[in-house]
Amino acid sequence: MLNQILTFLLETLLGIFSLALFLRFYMQLLRAPYRNPLSQFLIAFTDFIVRPARRIIPGLRGMDLSTLLLAWLAQCALLAGTLVLKGYDFSSAMGAAAGGLGLLALVEIIKMPLYITLITVIMQAILSWVSPHSPIAPLLDSFTRPFLGIFRRRIPLIANVDLSPLFVLVLIQLLLMVVAGVQREISVLF
Repeated sequence: MLNQILTFLLETLLGIFSLALFLRFYMQLLRAPYRNPLSQFLIAFTDFIVRPARRIIPGLRGMDLSTLLLAWLAQCALLAGTLVLKGYDFSSAMGAAAGGLGLLALVEIIKMPLYITLITVIMQAILSWVSPHSPIAPLLDSFTRPFLGIFRRRIPLIANVDLSPLFVLVLIQLLLMVVAGVQREISVLF
């Protein structure tokens, strides 16, 4: 029972921290509006570790690689801690275990933008019906515009209804299935 409690706490705390780091990276990558409560929260929550990491890890073409690397390291720590609590012995094959953990953490990092986009597309669709001029609408638009724009250029409005969110959701579900298959293949190592 203690292992379950520790696993839950580890997954919750490191999972939230990794998500916060990735959201910070993702918002910078998509050029989301800086002056909103979510951006301010993410900066305040992660600045203590991102600022020192930026001195060591440079950015690349406007991408904050230090934040992305920190999110990946948090995922690695989360997976390693979870496996240790489940009784996995890393001493038998340390190199293979480290490589497998790194790949699994990379898969988790790849899943994050898919889930973020999935949730923001759904939120934006609901807000467009309920409160289209909500203060969070510009932030959601900056998250979804790159993906919805691809389909909006090719699919016309049907009876004044935009079907591009539906196509994005279907595509994300397909990508999540592919990523889940890759994750199963990698987790065979453990």
